[in-house]
Amino acid sequence: MQRALAVGLVMIWAGMATAQEAPPEPPMDLGRMAEIVAALDPEARVQCTAMQLTIDDVPVLIVTDPIADRMRAMVPIRSADGIEPDEMRRLMQANFDSALDARYAVANGRLWGVFIHPLAALERDQLISGIAQTVNIAKT
Repeated sequence: MQRALAVGLVMIWAGMATAQEAPPEPPMDLGRMAEIVAALDPEARVQCTAMQLTIDDVPVLIVTDPIADRMRAMVPIRSADGIEPDEMRRLMQANFDSALDARYAVANGRLWGVFIHPLAALERDQLISGIAQTVNIAKT
């Protein structure tokens, strides 16, 4: 019995060691991000540190600041004028319990869906997931 447990632990450790040996992704940079964005939307536009793409008929704007090591994917939802207190409370509740990594935000008189992350630490799948979550909260 102890031998079976020891063999099982060794197999688990070997699996973890194999997974740990996989090379890490390189740091995210503008070129790599532009390649990922182009794979999501071949008609995407890249302008210096900003990118525009469309996912499921929803416009997405990505703004980066490599010096501050930040990126922000944003989806305009609607004017913030006229948001009732009950609706604002629901948006804030969604930020807490259902929006995952994307968030509702208000800026420049608009309600936005946003995903914000450090740029260099951002992995490919995190970027894709963050964009998808941002589009999802804009649609819901």
